[in-house]
Amino acid sequence: MEKFFATQQPALIGMEACGSAHHWARTLSALGHEVKLMPPAYVKPYVPRNKNDIRDAHGCCEAVSRPDMRFVPIKTLEQQWARALHRTRDLLVRQRTQLANAMRGQLYEMGLTSAKGAAGIETLLQRIETADEAIPAALLICLVPLAGQWRTLDGEIAKLDKQILAQVRQQKAALRLTTIPSVGPIIAHATIAAIGDGRQFACARDFAAWLGLTRKSHDSGGKHKLTGHISRAGDRDLRRLLILGASSWLRQVKAKPDRGSPWIRGLLARRPVKVAVVAQAAKTARIIWAMLNSGQQYRAPVAA
Repeated sequence: MEKFFATQQPALIGMEACGSAHHWARTLSALGHEVKLMPPAYVKPYVPRNKNDIRDAHGCCEAVSRPDMRFVPIKTLEQQWARALHRTRDLLVRQRTQLANAMRGQLYEMGLTSAKGAAGIETLLQRIETADEAIPAALLICLVPLAGQWRTLDGEIAKLDKQILAQVRQQKAALRLTTIPSVGPIIAHATIAAIGDGRQFACARDFAAWLGLTRKSHDSGGKHKLTGHISRAGDRDLRRLLILGASSWLRQVKAKPDRGSPWIRGLLARRPVKVAVVAQAAKTARIIWAMLNSGQQYRAPVAA
């Protein structure tokens, strides 16, 4: 494909933002073409029934010419490397959790329990590694390999965390984001990797809506209706990180109310905790966009 386009006059090329699309977008752009990536869901309405390659190409041609089409910014190599780093870390964390649950479950079947959290799993590992008398020898044959794999994964995750932290320290924008309550190095790094400077969004609410942190809307017959549930559209991994960060921050606010803003304290007083967590995540997303777009530092809210 590269050889073919190298012999063509500069043209507008529309592609679905699917696997390897960003690589080809960069390659074709370097050849002088104008490349625009489109979400596959936005191209599908322009493809008739009985899908084939010709109709797919026709659909892309129709979609890219639409004045109201929304395009996907082409990611840089650095952004894709950063995304790969986070996906690898997420995979290892899931595998580590699976191993912990497997060990807990097998011990629980024998009437042995362990405390929740990191402290609980560390105690559990020590019991397995020291061949605790309460654990049957036949079961240790199964648990020792699992404990070893858990230790290995934990070490690899720690290495990735150090790599992320080192990259954040070299990025001024990411460092500024870490000054926001509920935003740490992982969230800051993942955000920059996902959206860059965020200029593809017209406003802060557009970014929150893209993340799926705003309520669904349904307009019909001139009537506007917002559902009670968030849309959960967009980048699932980044949305999850923001919600986890907000959850951690609100636990601190509940323990020490003076640390939270008047807005979040009032929200916690009148709404369920999980609603407040999502609201805080949406607010954090808006703050992130504003800081990336303006280049300003974080300013804590002042009580009226």
